[in-house]
Order: sequence, then C-alpha cells, then structure tokens
Amino acid sequence: MNIIPIKAQAGITGFESPAAEYKTLPMTLDEILIDHPTATFVGIADGDSMIGQGIFSGDVLIVDRSAKPTNLDVVVATLNGSFVCKLYDRIGHRLMSGNDLNKTYHLRDGDDFLEEGIVIRSIRNHRQPVKLARCLR
Repeated sequence: MNIIPIKAQAGITGFESPAAEYKTLPMTLDEILIDHPTATFVGIADGDSMIGQGIFSGDVLIVDRSAKPTNLDVVVATLNGSFVCKLYDRIGHRLMSGNDLNKTYHLRDGDDFLEEGIVIRSIRNHRQPVKLARCLR
C-alpha cells in the first residue's frame, strides 16, 4: 500500500504533486484498522442517531469485542431484540444517542441487553462500494 506522508488539506491550494513522496508501507488496511482480528466484526450504521459522534447512515463500523471497555464508549449492542449503536454510559446504565432528537434510554431490570462490541473506528463511504451493496441485499 502506498501512503502520502503529508496531511492533505481539504481545500485546493495548489501544492505540488506528492507522488514523489510516496512510501510503501509493509501493512494492509486490515492491519491499520483492526486491532484484534479474531474478535472484530464489521457493521453498517443505519439512521441518524449518532451523527453527533460523526457516525452517519451507511458508515462502516469496525466493532471490537475484545477492546477494553470504558465509560461512554460507542457500542453496538442488542436491546430487546434490536441492534443499536449508542454511547454506553456504564455508570448511569443508559444508552445515549449522538443526536439531540433521540432520547436517552435508561436500562431497566428485565431489558434484554447485550453489548456486542465497542466501535473502535468508523469509515465514511462517499460512494457506496459495489461489493458492500451486494452484501446488504
């Protein structure tokens, strides 16, 4: 994999082509993005409840089941039979959205709640990958 060893600015300001500066890294995207391959799965975000955390509908979520839990992690979990992606307040036992339009959910006795893993990274797709679209059908 080739990488440009500069921070590319979002604005076009007329800088020289960095092609001469390419360096080849001895690693794959899997190695860069995934810390624990045997404990990691990929999900797709659906909806707008986590936009405040920078997660938008269609984003790829890299979820690590073996990451060390901390308070207010973004997690993927099952709640009463539905998959959710929320901020998990482990101290207050509640699930919070990254969007003020969604209410906080206070976990109660009797809820069927299982944390599936911690979202360690999300990837924005500016164009839906064809192979990914086929998987989602």
